[in-house]
Amino acid sequence: MTVNINKQNIDLSGRLVVLGGGESGTGAAILGKAIGMDVFLSDMGKIAQKYKDLLSSHGILFEEGGHSEEKILNATVVVKSPGIPPYAPMVEKIAAKGIPVLSEIEFAAGFTDSRMVCITGSNGKTTTTLLTYHILKEAGLDVGLAGNVGNSLALQVAEDPHEIYVIELSSFQLENMYQFKANIAVIMNITPDHLDRYDHKMENYVAAKFRILQNQTKDDYFVYWQDDPIIREQIAHVQSEAMRLPFGTERHEGSASWVEDGIIHFSTPEDVWEIPREKLSLPGLHNLYNSMAAGISASVLNIKKENIRHALEDFEAVEHRLEYVATVDGVRYVNDSKATNVNSTWYALESMDTPTVLILGGKDKGNDYSEIEELVKKKVKAIVCMGLHNEKLLDFFKGKVAEIVDTSSLSEAVAQCRRLASEGDTVLLSPCCASFDLFKSYEDRGEQFKAAVKAMSRS
Repeated sequence: MTVNINKQNIDLSGRLVVLGGGESGTGAAILGKAIGMDVFLSDMGKIAQKYKDLLSSHGILFEEGGHSEEKILNATVVVKSPGIPPYAPMVEKIAAKGIPVLSEIEFAAGFTDSRMVCITGSNGKTTTTLLTYHILKEAGLDVGLAGNVGNSLALQVAEDPHEIYVIELSSFQLENMYQFKANIAVIMNITPDHLDRYDHKMENYVAAKFRILQNQTKDDYFVYWQDDPIIREQIAHVQSEAMRLPFGTERHEGSASWVEDGIIHFSTPEDVWEIPREKLSLPGLHNLYNSMAAGISASVLNIKKENIRHALEDFEAVEHRLEYVATVDGVRYVNDSKATNVNSTWYALESMDTPTVLILGGKDKGNDYSEIEELVKKKVKAIVCMGLHNEKLLDFFKGKVAEIVDTSSLSEAVAQCRRLASEGDTVLLSPCCASFDLFKSYEDRGEQFKAAVKAMSRS
């Protein structure tokens, strides 16, 4: 038996090689095994024990700590972890042999007819994905959560199928997607990010994001922020039959959601309804946009407006995204470790209404800090740089705040924040940068920050 994926007939009695033993890779391996393929998984690094246990329980052979070429280059098809770049040596060898390389999402979609609600963007995609899932789940739909959050799509297709999937998609995942189709495609925004992956060319990054629209038909929907200049520019060059449902703070021709006199209005072919902005459970301008995108998506799925309103009112914030930690000596500490790019920090600062001590720093991805310069001058009383190489931050913000200090550890940074902050202030961890200089991930950075603040509150 064969199945057409990536415009090629993949022999289901052939050999599937999976590169990467994380959530997506393990799920793809399990799905491959379930459909009868000969499966082998290889990871250059160490595989987490929970994934090794899963692979072993399904009788799947795997290796870690390196790639065995003879076990990989005889593949019928390769599913690659999104974190592995196309220029990785093993990926280049696979491509040279003409072996198809797919993402886990593309592979899994070949074995399900479920509807797909897909969300991408430089910022806000996780909150929007979780919020959309929450609305659908609360409305009683049979819905799965996949992509960068939840369980891998492939694992769910293999062992826990659903009628609808809400999927958070990064540009990395979209790179190796070809025939996959989103029934509802959402682009929250596009700002410079991961440019080191895209030859430092913004147009390459934008093109990767817009792959979410490929294969859409007149029966599908494209939801997007109407005021994003990059989205507006790219739309002019994209042909898509999907119905466009833009959102923004002001009403334009064709707007599907806008704000007027404190009321958020929704207008889709399926329903017209509204909700007071003050009723949203999530504060801030960025969360207004997240709520609009989720509300539009739910509307076109014919969920009752009463159910959407209720879900928008009781949703709990995403961990590591403007997450309140504790108040110590009258100072609020907020964990926004998920802010790994400049635009995300802009939204965090926009929501601050007290004098702020801002923690910045980490692995710089070619950041342009001028985007937050005016908000820093307006709202930030001091900056604490936390990273191994803070020279760029120190040079840019010197003289633009009352005090800026250089630290190279979390404990040192938190101690400096305590010294600099006064009662009524907010200490905001919103780093603008990736976490990999001092931490395993942005989650690790956020967890360590929360632990340090809570320890401080007990001292």
